[in-house]
Amino acid sequence: MAQEMKIEIVKKETIKPSSPTPHNLKSFKLSLLDQLSPVAYGPLVLFYPNNVSEVTLTEERSHQLKKSLSEALTRFYPLAGRIKDNLFIECNDEGAVYVEARVNALLSNFLDQPSLEILKLLLPIKVDSPEAATGCLLLVQASFFKCGGLAIGVCMSHKLADASTLSTFIKVWAATALGLGHTVVPDFSAATRYPPRDFSAQSPAAAVEMKIVKCVTKRFVFDGPKMRALKAKVTSGSVQRPTRVEAVTGLIWKCATKASKLSSGISKLSMVSQSVNIRKRVVPQLPQTSIGNLAGYYTAMAEESGIELNSMELVSRLRKGMVEFNENHSKRLQGDNVFEAICEYFKEIGNIMRRDDINLFICTSLCNFGIYEIDFGWGKPIWVSIPGGVVKNVAILIDTKEGDGVDAWISLSEEDMALFERDPELLAFASLNPSVFGPVTRRSSL
Repeated sequence: MAQEMKIEIVKKETIKPSSPTPHNLKSFKLSLLDQLSPVAYGPLVLFYPNNVSEVTLTEERSHQLKKSLSEALTRFYPLAGRIKDNLFIECNDEGAVYVEARVNALLSNFLDQPSLEILKLLLPIKVDSPEAATGCLLLVQASFFKCGGLAIGVCMSHKLADASTLSTFIKVWAATALGLGHTVVPDFSAATRYPPRDFSAQSPAAAVEMKIVKCVTKRFVFDGPKMRALKAKVTSGSVQRPTRVEAVTGLIWKCATKASKLSSGISKLSMVSQSVNIRKRVVPQLPQTSIGNLAGYYTAMAEESGIELNSMELVSRLRKGMVEFNENHSKRLQGDNVFEAICEYFKEIGNIMRRDDINLFICTSLCNFGIYEIDFGWGKPIWVSIPGGVVKNVAILIDTKEGDGVDAWISLSEEDMALFERDPELLAFASLNPSVFGPVTRRSSL
């Protein structure tokens, strides 16, 4: 399908804020957590079917997107600026990039068996582009299919935004298109809580670096009924009500560890690192609409390198890691010695990532972010996805449309994936890249 489906860029323009940024807001400080974040873009693609009997005019939808984007940028003014010296954003209203594209296929053709290669082409820039450090902070691509369906690809620099920030902005952008943008007030106080440091003389030793390696990325879907069965399987006395993310992460962790051991012939220590939204975990709490990188990471380790642990035990260790983070590590992200604590915290994560004797698996989740409620005026999305595939041993999780399952993109080495994707225990609960429409017949109007 990647060879048959073509995406043509027809227009590229700059969208500036609808109102100029006031002089007193021209300089926006990054937080320390922003400074230590990797140089990359956080991506998201939302798919909207054509819900009317006739194909909605492309120009009408495109105009609505651009107008509301311009208005949303006025409220999220740092996104229209440019980062300087990894220290602050010059809020000069240079604007965001808006790309318009045409796809020579029906949306249903793509959604029947989503292709990662095509999915990446629906983004306005490569996720690992160095532009994320000094170039445009926000780029959008609106790709219109022959049927009138639409894919909205959004890339936001990780130097300013975590998953929650990306979600908050898109929700406000959509609400603005409906005339409701004023209902959400973004909070820009992260740098007050975590003041930046001047690293101009040297790069921050604790900064997270993405190690780009060749890997294979495939999509696995855990639907509602299978998810309920998986949660029942991993339920134990220590974790009586496992979450969807815990259950899926535990199973992925077990199967990926087993695949790595079989492909290499070497038994290593195995560890999972899971991202955590710290907004509600620090004291005093930060608003949920706080903008910036406000995420921590908890880890869980299978110390018995020669023993294959069952997924129930692995889920128990994930829960223990979360509890320890809430009780101990989140406290390190506050207080008088916050700079030293944060740098030490990031160094610990970095050291683990560089160790050859540990198999580290990283899990990022956008579950429970309400992504499927985002409506620009033509209904809710039929599918939302997060293109991955640049870093090995990574799982990116997001809700299924029904809200009771998990849609996962998993990246492993080629050798590990060949074993992982055939693991009977995994396939008892997950389907390999199924149709977005499920077992029902797709609608030809999409």
